This record gives sequence, C-alpha cells and structure tokens, in this order.
Amino acid sequence: MSWYLKALKNYAGFSGRAGRKEYWFFTLFSFLVTVALVILDLIIFELSSGSLFGMFAGAYSLGVFIPTFAVAFRRLHDTGRSGLWLLINFVPVIGILIIIVLFVLDSQPGDNRYGSGPKKQSTGVISLLISAL
Repeated sequence: MSWYLKALKNYAGFSGRAGRKEYWFFTLFSFLVTVALVILDLIIFELSSGSLFGMFAGAYSLGVFIPTFAVAFRRLHDTGRSGLWLLINFVPVIGILIIIVLFVLDSQPGDNRYGSGPKKQSTGVISLLISAL
C-alpha cells in the first residue's frame, strides 16, 4: 500500500525514476481497487452487460489516469528510456508486449540522465567480491 500511496503523492511527476516494485505494486493495487469498484457498481446500480464501468469505477479510473501515466513514464526512465516509449502501445499486440517487457526489465544501476536510481547500492562484502569478478 505504501508504494501505491507513494505513486499517488507524486501524481503528476513525470520526471525521475520509479523502480519495478513501485510500478507493479501501484498497478496491482489499482487493478484490485477497480475490480472492487466494478463489483460495487454491479451490486448497487445493476449495470447492463453492455456497460464497462459504473459510476464508482469510472470516477476512480479518471482519478488515477494521470498518476498511472506518470508512474509508467518514471518506470521507463528507470530503464534508461524516454517516456515516449509508451506510444508503442498504439501498435496492436506487439506494442503492448514490448511495453510489458520494458516494465519488467531491471533498473539501470546507479544514476542515469533521469536521476538517481531507486535501488540502494549495496556496499557489502559479497557485492565487492562479485564486482571484482
């Protein structure tokens, strides 16, 4: 829940970096909230089968529209790519698969042109041994 709130607090921050954990926990929690609100809409408003969202789920979707894009931009920044890579979603099927792969990729270690990395750099003995190899 803290990752979700962290993304919401930085709701219009398209600069900086967001790690995998922040992005995927935000996405998971947002999905779960949407499912719960759709069920609530079905119970309260008895939506017809042609409706995709009811009042509550629609309002929530509008409310998290900008934060969703902001955290996606920051996630792409974390992999060293521009947020404009989101435009590849307009390519049917292949574009969505490419974006998912980019979101799953590990962060660029250290700093990049978008800021410092969200991961803490380990300075333990094991990491020193690994870097020496």
